[in-house]
Amino acid sequence: MKPRIAISTSVIQRGKGGVGQYTLALARALKDHTDQLNLSLFVLQEDLPLFEFAREYAELIPVEERYRSPIKDILWHQTQLPKACATHGIDVLHVPSYRRMIASPRLPKVATIHDVAPFAMADKYEWKRMIYGRYVAKYLAHRQQKIVAVSQYTADELVRYFKLPKSRIDVALNGIDHARFFPMDRGDVRAEAESEEMRSRLQLPRPYFLYIARLEHPAKNHCRLLEAYDAYRKAHPDGPDLVFGGSDWHGAETIHQRMSQSPFRESIHNLGFVDDADVPRLYRHSRALIFPSLFEGFGLPPLEAMACGVPVASSPRGALQEVVGDAGWIFDPEDPSSIAEALHSMDSDPQERERLIVAGLRRAADYRWELTAEKMSAIYLEVFARSKKS
Repeated sequence: MKPRIAISTSVIQRGKGGVGQYTLALARALKDHTDQLNLSLFVLQEDLPLFEFAREYAELIPVEERYRSPIKDILWHQTQLPKACATHGIDVLHVPSYRRMIASPRLPKVATIHDVAPFAMADKYEWKRMIYGRYVAKYLAHRQQKIVAVSQYTADELVRYFKLPKSRIDVALNGIDHARFFPMDRGDVRAEAESEEMRSRLQLPRPYFLYIARLEHPAKNHCRLLEAYDAYRKAHPDGPDLVFGGSDWHGAETIHQRMSQSPFRESIHNLGFVDDADVPRLYRHSRALIFPSLFEGFGLPPLEAMACGVPVASSPRGALQEVVGDAGWIFDPEDPSSIAEALHSMDSDPQERERLIVAGLRRAADYRWELTAEKMSAIYLEVFARSKKS
């Protein structure tokens, strides 16, 4: 008998956040494992179009829109979701975020934890979310049969902060959709046409440095990057522009204010949320991806940029050193002069750029959602088998 595995998707933020991209990519990749398991997806009603691709191989279970707000969604997970799982004959429930883990003792549960930011950064969130992340999530993590970490760094931090035994933690690395993120051949007419269309529509300059991350202060470190960019442009007046892509988040007003104060503000472009189709194009036609984040439980943008044949300069914080390895220019994210040096190298050192491009393509090739789904499928089956023995 094939077990019925369900994924709760209500925390995807309409597909705009990292957890949303993870959940959508995993749901796609699990198609190749439906010979071993039956897949169900609990989906908020207005998010159903986002999962239409899965209807041919998965059961889509609608969740009423009145449960979308964070508080109501948390309560729904704790009170209504276990009942819904019983009604639909769910054998194992996967919650892809620590924010929605459930306590029900009767239902075998798997949860993905992407980072331990509430422990690692004291001012990451407002106080209510910090308390939830530090105390409630820690308690709930011990109620899961298996915790999945997206990097070895995060797995180690879960042992450190959550006091979880290593036997309860598996690592399933994030992947990249290589059908979306790939390099364009130099001189490719289609690539040039694509570039010009995007630049015209988004009113982008040529050339530009790129930072893809939600506008979150201080965790994403935009303000130090802006300080570094000011110094770089003073020394190199004809240097590339700077482009930000990402939705406003906690502390975004501080970043907007700092942008407006820059003497080079006309060369700084804030795109806001970027449509999925434009993200690979932004990478391909950038001079380099600059990623100064102060903390990441994984960090997908550097790998996505590498897969597009773009050199990457990155902070080593959190899991970034593990993910980027020697395929990126590593700088000190708390030292604007170190970031400015990276900007200069990314624009002026052709040999280093070529080295990073080659190394990045090689490294990115090792990260595939197919491998993530293969590991997750094995975890589901293990948890199911153990539940039948208990």
